Amino acid sequence: MFLAPLALASFALLTLFALLTLFAPLTLFAPLAFAPLAFALLALLALRCAYGIGGRAMIVNLDRFIEAERPKWERFDAMLNRLATDPWRRLPLDEARELEHLYQRASADLARLATFSAEPEMRAYLENLVARGYAEIHGGRGQTGARWRPGEWFLRTLPRTFRKRVRAFWLALALVLTGAVFGGFALALDPEAKAVILPFSHLQGDPAERVAREESGGGSDRLDGERSTFAGSLMTHNIRVTLLAMALGMTWGAGTLVLMFYNGVILGAVAVDYMLAGQTAFLFGWLLPHGVVEIPAMLVGGQAGFVLAGALVGRGRGPGLAARLRAVAPDVVTLCAGAALLLMWAGVVESFISQYHAPVLPYWIKITFGAIEGAALLWFLGRCGRGKKEEGGKS
Repeated sequence: MFLAPLALASFALLTLFALLTLFAPLTLFAPLAFAPLAFALLALLALRCAYGIGGRAMIVNLDRFIEAERPKWERFDAMLNRLATDPWRRLPLDEARELEHLYQRASADLARLATFSAEPEMRAYLENLVARGYAEIHGGRGQTGARWRPGEWFLRTLPRTFRKRVRAFWLALALVLTGAVFGGFALALDPEAKAVILPFSHLQGDPAERVAREESGGGSDRLDGERSTFAGSLMTHNIRVTLLAMALGMTWGAGTLVLMFYNGVILGAVAVDYMLAGQTAFLFGWLLPHGVVEIPAMLVGGQAGFVLAGALVGRGRGPGLAARLRAVAPDVVTLCAGAALLLMWAGVVESFISQYHAPVLPYWIKITFGAIEGAALLWFLGRCGRGKKEEGGKS
């Protein structure tokens, strides 16, 4: 403790001898000509001893130092333990500032103990404490440690991701519409092409005969006891097709393109077939309840495939392939998961509503239900989860 005052006294004497040397006769103070240099060296030595090489205050009494700093270390340790126990916990601003302050103080204390030969256990304890603090503060907790909230994901992340990648959706929609026009014209010009275009046997018969058979069922329920099984099979099949559309994005989008176009061909052929047979009301009552959800879900699967294909092509982008794939992976997974949820709902509706026709379930009720579903889905994908930034800066 006496080294710092000694340094100050040395500087004072150095200044005094410098003044005497300048203003007094040289012969009088000739023996003391080298005194300023001696006192300067003494002062530097005293300062080095007092504050150390790196400017850090030297620990004079180690026990007192540890006793004074230990409560802060223990407080820091307790905060880190709470965060480790509950990794989803969000710190209030005051606690976050305290955590940062305690981390900086522990780091400084470790630096002061680094050249001290005693207390190796204490030094190891501080090293562990500082390492844990560094990992907690600088380890990207906000990016990788955030709790997944299903409600927030469904109401915000999913619709925002859809709008973010909406150009890929428009491409999928354009392909389906093009395929529908082609399929409709092909069937209208050549009715014999139905056996080639439509892959399902129940679609290859006469629409009028099918409608007459469905409407004259006499109230019998052909799905009695099997509705859940039928819904599950519909979900499984449709989700498989949607995931296939996404996976075919690995063909640089060629496979997704073909699948979207082909699904459009089937849709257009079925629509024209029933319209030409004069069964438009049955067509809309049959397809709208589940189709207004199922078809957009299929398009979202194609959207995910084209997003993946865009990352593979990488036109005009600087990062490498691996970086591009990592960048689009969360969006692709979100789109596929969203499409799967929509298809689960569509499967339930198709099994419990779409398969029941007039007079059991009037067509106007089914068409109204489908219109309400379509409006709700349109609002969900177009407006739900919008923030101020998206409202003002939508690209």
